[in-house]
Amino acid sequence: MRVLVQRVSSAAVVVDGKVVGAIRPERQGLLAFVGVTHTDDSDKARRLAEKLWNLRILTDEKSACDVDAPILVVSQFTLYADTAKGRRPSWNGAAPAGVAEPLVTAFAEALRGLGAHVQSGVFGAHMDVDLVNDGPVTVMLEL
Repeated sequence: MRVLVQRVSSAAVVVDGKVVGAIRPERQGLLAFVGVTHTDDSDKARRLAEKLWNLRILTDEKSACDVDAPILVVSQFTLYADTAKGRRPSWNGAAPAGVAEPLVTAFAEALRGLGAHVQSGVFGAHMDVDLVNDGPVTVMLEL
């Protein structure tokens, strides 16, 4: 499982013209793009959620836990693109939807269980993601 985290001053996910999740500009938050591979499990999802919740990348080295920052979770199988050969990425490293969707959900639920204010995109949907990267700060989390 890979989580590409961006510190944002605002973000929104739009599906079919409707906002399904957002971080409003009033405060900093984290946008978490989540990719799942074949060997991932719910324990890894839980551990990555804990790592994200406590990651000190907000202003003054605070974590989302410290300041109750909102988190927007978006599934993104393209985090497992293999671009080593040719011009077309291979997606073989990404888990199929039947494996990935429950683990992305488990990741978001684990965050909620920790007390996070979490919103999510729609798994498998075409999503328009609008964000303002604050810093910019972008970090890849893996275990």
